[in-house]
Amino acid sequence: MNKRLLTLAAALCIATGAPAQEPTLVFTPQWTAQAQFAGYYVAEAKGFYQEAGVDVRIEHPSPTQPAMARLRRGECQAITLQLCQAMEMADEGARLVNILQTSMNNGMVIVSARGMDPLTQKGAKVGIWSVGFGQLAICMSTQEHLDYDWVRFAQNMNLFIAGALDATLAMSYNEYYQLLQAGLEISEENVYRFCDHGYNVQEDGLYMTRAYYLKHQDQARRFAEASRRGWEWAAEHPEEALDIVMDYVERAHIATNRVMQRLMLQEILRLQVDRESGQREFRLRPDMVELASRLMVENRMLSREITYEELAQ
Repeated sequence: MNKRLLTLAAALCIATGAPAQEPTLVFTPQWTAQAQFAGYYVAEAKGFYQEAGVDVRIEHPSPTQPAMARLRRGECQAITLQLCQAMEMADEGARLVNILQTSMNNGMVIVSARGMDPLTQKGAKVGIWSVGFGQLAICMSTQEHLDYDWVRFAQNMNLFIAGALDATLAMSYNEYYQLLQAGLEISEENVYRFCDHGYNVQEDGLYMTRAYYLKHQDQARRFAEASRRGWEWAAEHPEEALDIVMDYVERAHIATNRVMQRLMLQEILRLQVDRESGQREFRLRPDMVELASRLMVENRMLSREITYEELAQ
C-alpha cells in the first residue's frame, strides 16, 4: 500500500471512529516454557487474548537473550519479572509499570545438606543462580550475619546433589521438586522458607515500559485482564491447564515431565493466594514494595528507594 492510500485509510478511521490497528504485543516470560507461566499459555490457547482483541505472541528468552535484555532492546513489549528484579531495573533508569501481579508470596527456599539448619551454617557454600533471582537471599544472609560463600550455577542442582555445596537456593515450585525427584530426603528442619521469616516479598509480575504503556493503555489493560482470566481458568481446571502447559513444553523441547509440571503448577497457584485475604488478588502490595526496597537499599543493591508509585499504574 502506498503512502497516499495509507493516509486515506487513516483518515477513514478517524472519520468513522474505527480504531487504528494495534501492534502485535510480544510477551516474553522470564524463563523457558514451564507451568510457572501456565495462565498466559491458557489465555493464548483458549482464545482469551483473541476475545479481548489483543494480538499476543509469546516468545521465550534464551540464555544469551534474557527477558530484560529483550525489553530494553524493544524486541518485546511485556515481560514477567520478580519484584526485586523490577526494582533493580528501575534503579538503573528503566521506567517500568506493573500491569498485573500474579505472585502474592515468595517461593524461595534454602535447602541444606546433611539435615542441617541453614541458619546454623555460617560461612557455608551456598548455590545461587547466575542469572539473578537471588537478591533477597543475599539480603537475608547479611541481615542474619551468615556470611554465606555464594557459588553461582546456571540452571540445575548438580553441584548440590554431588555434595559440592553445603546448601542451595531453590524455588519451592521448581528446584525444590527437582531435588525430591532426584531422590534426596528433605525435611522441614533443613529447609528455610523466606516467606515464613520476615522476607515475604512478592515475585512474578507482568511489566511493560511506561512509555509503551502510556501509548497503548487500552491494549495493556485488555492484555492484563485476559492474562488474569487465563490464570483464573487454570486454577479452576488445573489438569486441562497442565495439558496446555505440556503442549508448550514439548514444542519447546524442554526436558521435564508431567509430574514435575503438575507439582509446579500446584505450588504456583498456591503462591498466588494472599495469606491475609485468602484470595487471588492480582495486585502489587505497597508494603511488600517498601520491604523489598528497604532491604535492598540497606544491602547496597539499590542506590535509592524505589517506591510503589514508581511501579504502579
